[in-house]
Amino acid sequence: MDESIHLLEQATESGAFGDLAPPLQIALFLGGMVLLSGALVTLTSFTRIIIVLSFVRRATSTQEIPPNPVLIGLSLFLTMFTMGPTFERIHQYAIAPYLAGSIDGATAMENGSVELRAFMLRQTRKQDLALFLNLAKVGPVERPEDTPTRVLVPAFVISELKTAFIMGFCIYIPFLLIDLVISTVLMSVGMMMMPPVVISTPLKILLFVLVDGWHLIARSLSLSFH
Repeated sequence: MDESIHLLEQATESGAFGDLAPPLQIALFLGGMVLLSGALVTLTSFTRIIIVLSFVRRATSTQEIPPNPVLIGLSLFLTMFTMGPTFERIHQYAIAPYLAGSIDGATAMENGSVELRAFMLRQTRKQDLALFLNLAKVGPVERPEDTPTRVLVPAFVISELKTAFIMGFCIYIPFLLIDLVISTVLMSVGMMMMPPVVISTPLKILLFVLVDGWHLIARSLSLSFH
């Protein structure tokens, strides 16, 4: 523990907070770690991926299968995969130069934010960006790169939510047709007391397996960020 604190002090001496007392530097670092989970959800592809996977589970009527830890773990690794090029550029232009001592902490944060903002701008719809620019009473920006971060983040999040719900709707359609067919068949043979989900769930799982559903979902999610 003492060695970790010593390394942290050395790492922050040359950064933007180098003039602060070591205990305050550690407090700021720990506070940043607390906010890391929120940043992972809102500033990366995690939101779209976890929502789409949740739609898949609900569409197949499998309740808690796959369990939440599996969905979250898969979402994390798919996030790392889809964000790979962005993370590599952040490491190249921000983390590596900072560790080498060629730039200070403030410059490293600025370089990293530029790469992350570029990813967010590519995935944000123009109408969502215009909405928050209007709500924030920010004048028209000459370039998308000039968009303030406080405007870009919520615009990116609602764009991701919309995209995820569109993908979820497309996933629901074939499984909804199965429910309708099963319900019609049960009513036609007079088995109105039997819940349709008892019969439709195995058929949904069979359909999902036959079309290699997880392969298609992973492929669609990956290509949606290109």
